[in-house]
Amino acid sequence: MKNTRQLPSLKQRALEILIRLQRLYPHATCSLHYSTPLQLLVATILSAQCTDERVNRVTPVLFSRFPDARSLANADLTELENLVRSTGFYRHKAKNIQAACRMIITDFNGEVPQQMEQLLQLPGVARKTANVVLAHAFGINAGVTVDTHVKRLSQRLGLTKHTDPIRIERDLMQLVPQPDWENWSIRLIYHGRAVCKARNPACKACQLADICPSAIVPG
Repeated sequence: MKNTRQLPSLKQRALEILIRLQRLYPHATCSLHYSTPLQLLVATILSAQCTDERVNRVTPVLFSRFPDARSLANADLTELENLVRSTGFYRHKAKNIQAACRMIITDFNGEVPQQMEQLLQLPGVARKTANVVLAHAFGINAGVTVDTHVKRLSQRLGLTKHTDPIRIERDLMQLVPQPDWENWSIRLIYHGRAVCKARNPACKACQLADICPSAIVPG
């Protein structure tokens, strides 16, 4: 049966979830492999509708061949497409990566910008990608990264009623302290992969079940 116990207030519940996630996944960090902000940007673009594991198998060869914005901007597009083919939607991703790198060179002096508004100008970059780059490359918590795991768990945990990632992000930014915005996302992703899966969530093994309105708990 579903959890029918009296739950803490929304804000209290979010903070308690944060504390438990920090305890469960103390060493959680970005799963993508990169050496520079540009490489993180490219890897995050490639991660759209693709697993981080798959991206991490592609990027060593990609970055060995094209290690920086200038080399990617001048790359043969067909070669670039072939290098990222296994990540899916490879033509679209390769085109955006090259266009973003060209804009970085012409508009941002060859450096990945450190402001949300500027990052969002780059082809292939929406708030999810911008949040990841700002947080992990520059230590700037500008927002909450909302991927499929964060969206699913935030809805199941009753922290948002929205389905649009931007509205979900706004809700979460009101509930979680700013210094923890990106840590929140990363740990929710870990929990989504390990326990609260899209199909058949392991509610009996979940250490958030007692404060989750969607949890299926023994009657």
